[in-house]
Amino acid sequence: MSKDKRPDWEASLGPAGTFSQAERDAVYRAIYERRDVRDEFLDAEVPRETVMRILDAAHHAPSVGFMQPWNFILVRDRAVRENVAAAFAQGVRAEEQVIAPERRELYRDLKLQGILKAPLNICVTCDRARHGTTGLGRSLQPNTDLLSTACAVQNLWLAARVEGIGVGWVSIMREAELRAILGIPEEIAVVAYLCVGYIERAYSRPELEAKRWARRLALDDLVFDDRWGARSTSPTL
Repeated sequence: MSKDKRPDWEASLGPAGTFSQAERDAVYRAIYERRDVRDEFLDAEVPRETVMRILDAAHHAPSVGFMQPWNFILVRDRAVRENVAAAFAQGVRAEEQVIAPERRELYRDLKLQGILKAPLNICVTCDRARHGTTGLGRSLQPNTDLLSTACAVQNLWLAARVEGIGVGWVSIMREAELRAILGIPEEIAVVAYLCVGYIERAYSRPELEAKRWARRLALDDLVFDDRWGARSTSPTL
């Protein structure tokens, strides 16, 4: 194809660009210092323009087939959050029953949500029929829409971190109850319920690690070469 007959989309191609060392350091800092915040929220409201910047970062997440299946429900109303908190409390009681008896006291001591303390909650959903039941990259792997929405959650979380805003993911509640509270249609999947707000302090390492609920696994144990189970012979870090 001659140069003057190139397709229009080629005009959008340009140099990939590079990041300075300071910019790279900032990205890695946001990743390493991201925390699941539960009890450290302040009362200060998050300005609308800041919320929209964070959501715009989420909206620029990678999505298979460029499907962009996400929606974001901003929950500020106290009565609505009280209903969600009640659903969470029921979930905690149910989950405690499946926790090993010797760990239940520690479980009760964990701060697992900030639904009422955070001034803003965000429910992230996935419209599984936005571009039909199949699509580019989804016909053989139908759950890529859910995975794409999870990428949006990660983008949201990192953008919030650089804004000095904490995020906590609340998962201990039955989806049907949350769906009823927020009026979410049956065909829309609930992916994440997040507590969002400014914080003054944060754990230097994950709270569940600091409180000895779990520990970070060694990366070397998680990396294989070429096939499952083939342990890498080169150290990862």
